[in-house]
Amino acid sequence: MGNAFLVVWRESLEAFLIAGILYAWLQVNDASGKGRRALALGLAGGVGLAGLLGWALLSVQDGLTGEALEIFQTATLFVAAGLITQMVLWMQRHGRHMKARLHADLRAAAERSGHLGIAIVAALAVAREGAETVIFLYGLAQGGELQALAFGSIAGLAAAAATAGLAARSLARLDVGVLLRLSSMMLLVLASALLVAAVDRLIGAGWLPPLLDPVWDSAWLLDDTRTGGKLVADFAGYRARPALATLLAWAAYWGAVILVRQRLNRG
Repeated sequence: MGNAFLVVWRESLEAFLIAGILYAWLQVNDASGKGRRALALGLAGGVGLAGLLGWALLSVQDGLTGEALEIFQTATLFVAAGLITQMVLWMQRHGRHMKARLHADLRAAAERSGHLGIAIVAALAVAREGAETVIFLYGLAQGGELQALAFGSIAGLAAAAATAGLAARSLARLDVGVLLRLSSMMLLVLASALLVAAVDRLIGAGWLPPLLDPVWDSAWLLDDTRTGGKLVADFAGYRARPALATLLAWAAYWGAVILVRQRLNRG
């Protein structure tokens, strides 16, 4: 539930902030009010596109069995881990300029295509966040309970709306930037856990040699099949009896992430 809450909260918060930025620009530049109606239609369209992606994923899954289904679900875990990482690194590089970029895109779209352009910009902006959320949740669903996943998703959406509302109304000294930076680190930890789960699937299916299995056994200290250990395993990718191939994949992931983040900080 906690992983779903974090993912939906973060992605929904970004979507709310994007909608707020676009709405604020239209309040100043759209005296007729038609642009704001186009914005609402575009936001609804973006949510619809994300829902369509979710339906497509489930439809594909229902049509697969056996090894084909295992390949599809494993690939989805890799894609979800990659998208989370890409999103966090993209926000680190471009987040501070997001408002200016959205305003420029909206101005250009309004000049080129009128209200249709405004709707398209809004739809694409929200659809991107929604599509990422759908893929993340599908990846999380491979190893979680659907009821807990649904509850976490609803709670995350409500929390994102509350966070965005507090920030917009200045009811609290809420530094959204700090929240996004903290959640970015937590999302990278979650992405590494999805990567570990995908590598475990590859080893279990015999598609990847474990090299050495297990490297150690720390179940006496924290068992990843029991409540506390399972929470750590689901969120951070902890394994009480890890294979060497899994450890190498985990280390390679964090090595690459740290290297890219350092380059972005210097840039």
